Amino acid sequence: MKRSILLFGILGLFVIIACSNIKADNISKTVITEASYTDTESNTLSEDFKKYWYNGTAEISSYQLEQARYGEIRKGTSVLIFVTEDFLPNEQVKADQNSSNNIPVLKLNATKKFNTGIYPYSIMQSTFYPVSDNRHAIKVSSSMQEWCGHVYAQLNNRDEFEIMSHSYFQNEADQEFKIDKAILENELWTKIRINPSNLPVGNKMIIPSLEYSRLRHKEIKPFNAKCSLQKNDATSTYTIEYPELKRSLSITFTTKFPYEIESWTETFKSGYGSNAKELMTTATKIKQIKSAYWGKNRNKDEVLRTELGLQ
Repeated sequence: MKRSILLFGILGLFVIIACSNIKADNISKTVITEASYTDTESNTLSEDFKKYWYNGTAEISSYQLEQARYGEIRKGTSVLIFVTEDFLPNEQVKADQNSSNNIPVLKLNATKKFNTGIYPYSIMQSTFYPVSDNRHAIKVSSSMQEWCGHVYAQLNNRDEFEIMSHSYFQNEADQEFKIDKAILENELWTKIRINPSNLPVGNKMIIPSLEYSRLRHKEIKPFNAKCSLQKNDATSTYTIEYPELKRSLSITFTTKFPYEIESWTETFKSGYGSNAKELMTTATKIKQIKSAYWGKNRNKDEVLRTELGLQ
């Protein structure tokens, strides 16, 4: 009897160890490698792209920000974090394990921090864009926090664009609706990083960024826009002009791979009533690093924030 108990105990120990190893293995697979994308998608990607984006690190770029808000320019910082991930096509969230059904995406987390008088603003937009390009983003989300309250919006790419929006403002409180698909301003930032030659030019219908729509309390829908791409030896500039919104956005990036975003400007009417005036938001690069930042969470790693010029 004692021998049987001992054997069952040893067997149970092996089961526990095996389960632990499976969990650990699943965690390790969240780091995306070249093997994560399909053969078809792999063939469309350059070797430079694979080496740069599938090496287990993210690209982090910091920017000095001058943000137009309430008819004045506010100083702050912005950070763009680009990283490749595996995405679940149905649930439309990051995959925990490798699978042939996953969609490889280039994710952009774009953040802004600035103060308006006594109270701070914190804005983040996330875009999940297929690395195979020439498709719409699978998902876009945006959150905004300031002392008056917070706002969240999410767009999911299914048969139509499904949009969910929550806000502390009465007219935007809790909404769920669908719209026909159109070019997303949010996705154009990731298209630049994959292949700027595929950027749309000419007159197009474009859905402005979720950040702009929420800051300016505009309906999330397509607007007529004029798109142009100016190429130069060192840098190129992509510009979107919205006549109806009296708004323009220009993104300057390096002409050669990896098409790093150097700066951008956004012009629109800021403020309300007599304080309203046309102002220009600007962002100029401070520093760029490659890092597996998700593991840099100890106090000693704060030196990386100093390197990026972030407080």
